[in-house]
Amino acid sequence: MGKNCYRKEYIVCFGKPIDENPTVVAMDAAFGKMGLDYLYNGALVEPEDLGDAVRAIRALHMLGANVTVPHKVAVIPFLDELEPAAALIGAVNTIFWRDGKLTGTNTDGKGFVSALRGAGIGFEGKQIVLLGAGGAARAVAVELALAGAGSLTLVNRTPEKAETIAQIVRGHTAVSAQAQGWEKTLSVPEGTDLLVNCTSIGLWPDESAPDVDFATLRPGTTVCDVIPNPPQTKFLRQAAARGCRTLDGLSMLANQAAVNIRYWTGREAPVADMRAALAKAFAG
Repeated sequence: MGKNCYRKEYIVCFGKPIDENPTVVAMDAAFGKMGLDYLYNGALVEPEDLGDAVRAIRALHMLGANVTVPHKVAVIPFLDELEPAAALIGAVNTIFWRDGKLTGTNTDGKGFVSALRGAGIGFEGKQIVLLGAGGAARAVAVELALAGAGSLTLVNRTPEKAETIAQIVRGHTAVSAQAQGWEKTLSVPEGTDLLVNCTSIGLWPDESAPDVDFATLRPGTTVCDVIPNPPQTKFLRQAAARGCRTLDGLSMLANQAAVNIRYWTGREAPVADMRAALAKAFAG
């Protein structure tokens, strides 16, 4: 009999709530396509039990883990080390082994950058506007800056939160970054090459769109949404009607999951199959 005939490789996702987390669908599709007998599952973890959950990764020799709300920040003290980008972001969503140590990284922004590259969308040296200043905006801003963005403008109702992210970018990369308040309907800044919705506005069952004056979007601007469900948000539909190229959050989610698999296995994952599985799950 071959190696590991009786033992599967286990990977878990810690969160609360966890039942609606769609990552299982993508992982099952990927591991099946890759011929890997791996088991990925969600685990309901109370905040007070998070340390025990991380220790279980060690005790049970799991391959790794994902971390979702509300544990992305609280998990950090239980890890041996962080990748530099995760330290800048201040949150972890993926745990993997490196040199015998449990290491934390954040693949949210990495998944977004991979989705852009996979779609042939250039962002190096470009003027980029991010809507929102939460965890998604922080991760996307840091990874775009590290990957060579030209400039970043972070727009938020609370400009102080946007300035915090801008300071991180300015302090640790060569990219210029600024914060902008969002009191009324936003006029998209002139010269914007890439506009990204990093808010939760439009996430199912919400059918609204961020308060943007779409008439100020110039044709040819690329407009992205980090929301995967529904893939075609009202924000993207309105941008497409203005002649903009669009990229949906489903692409980011599938690429993020593929980056996770690369950390755990060292292999490239079938992004198209993962995206198709997620699309089918959301459609159902």
